[in-house]
Amino acid sequence: MKGSGQTTNGIGRLDLWIIVAGTVIATLLIVAAPPAHAQTFAVIHSFNGSDGANPVVGLTLDAAGNLYGATQFGGGHGCNIGDCGTVFKLTHRGSGWVLSLLYAFTGGADGKFPQARVTIGPDGTLYGTASTGASNDYYGVVYNLRPPATVCKSVSCPWTQTTIFPFDFATGYYPSGDLIFDSSGHIYGTTSAGGEFQNCGGGGCGVVYELTLSSGVWAEDILYNFTRGADGGQPRSGVIFDYAGNLYGTAPIDSFQDSSGGVVFELTPSGAHWTQTVLYHFQDASAGSAPNGGLIFDAAGNLYGTTTYGGSGDGGTVFELSPSGDNWNFNLLSSLMGLPGGYIGPYGKLVQDSAGNLYGSSVSGGVYNYGYVFKLTPSNGGWIRTDLHDFTNGSDGAWPYDGLIIDANGNLYGTTFIGGNPGEGCYYGFNCGVVFEITP
Repeated sequence: MKGSGQTTNGIGRLDLWIIVAGTVIATLLIVAAPPAHAQTFAVIHSFNGSDGANPVVGLTLDAAGNLYGATQFGGGHGCNIGDCGTVFKLTHRGSGWVLSLLYAFTGGADGKFPQARVTIGPDGTLYGTASTGASNDYYGVVYNLRPPATVCKSVSCPWTQTTIFPFDFATGYYPSGDLIFDSSGHIYGTTSAGGEFQNCGGGGCGVVYELTLSSGVWAEDILYNFTRGADGGQPRSGVIFDYAGNLYGTAPIDSFQDSSGGVVFELTPSGAHWTQTVLYHFQDASAGSAPNGGLIFDAAGNLYGTTTYGGSGDGGTVFELSPSGDNWNFNLLSSLMGLPGGYIGPYGKLVQDSAGNLYGSSVSGGVYNYGYVFKLTPSNGGWIRTDLHDFTNGSDGAWPYDGLIIDANGNLYGTTFIGGNPGEGCYYGFNCGVVFEITP
């Protein structure tokens, strides 16, 4: 699609609150879609600082129904703008949920400020990234968390953290987005900065990387260095596999035919190398711009994703890419409603239920302009959007940065960056954020 793209800067989640805070001041309220009353919203945990604060990423569900997550701040170890972050577990007990603090980052060699979901590895332990490292550098680490060797009889028994790979400028830095494993146990991820090409303000344009374990040591292989040309730059959402072993992801910026709206890309293995192909350029602002969130596949091989800006409502978009021979066809599913200029829409990936409905969240917007959770239902060749919850910045939270997860019963779970309870070690005086559940 040709047209004028919307220019976006390669800003990280840490800085986005400034933009959101500016839009919160606005008094214009736009109701994007009718609210749904069949679902029940409940806060299942409000962070207090000591147990974590300000989660900027979503949750991970294990086979037993336990929830795992990370908070960007909190945990009691002071860093320069808030405590250094935590990893936690929520266990369903009776009619409630009990939080166990698994690890509190110190800001040393273990890193700080995690901005990616935790991933359950083939060995059943947790893997994730911390976005920065020691001495306030911006390199970051990949870490592993292992439970105690003996049965824990306490609510919170600390897990053992191991830094399995520390980044530097050449290897890529500022890791963000979810990690994934292949069938051989190799780890794949993205960094939004570093790498070979310095076309992104001198900080490098990011990489897609693979980590391989050999003789007890994890080694990195850079699969692709972004240039911020037509290939895009600063990927921040990780990658996913298809059944053939190809990787797919998004980059929120690019430089293509006088536009910079970002790309959806594919990486295909070719011998010892990987070849990048851009599946779609976001050139027309009506289609959206800045695809910060990751992608998901449906059973038919279609890709679904979101953009943070653009669309006819200035609140970002939800899109589908369908394979057609050697090409991919773009389909705009929904334009979300926002406020002109600086409005932040979806920043995380979607989730799909067994009936084919899509669920996501928008960082701001909604009735109170503190974000909302939405559902897209396929209907007669189109999609109907329904708002499931509009955040108030009260006890229910505000600014849901990442997407949702869904369990086998159709319950949705997510996090908000602020709202909920006040506490020590939270971000710049904001309240500490919540974990929420929406039941059908």
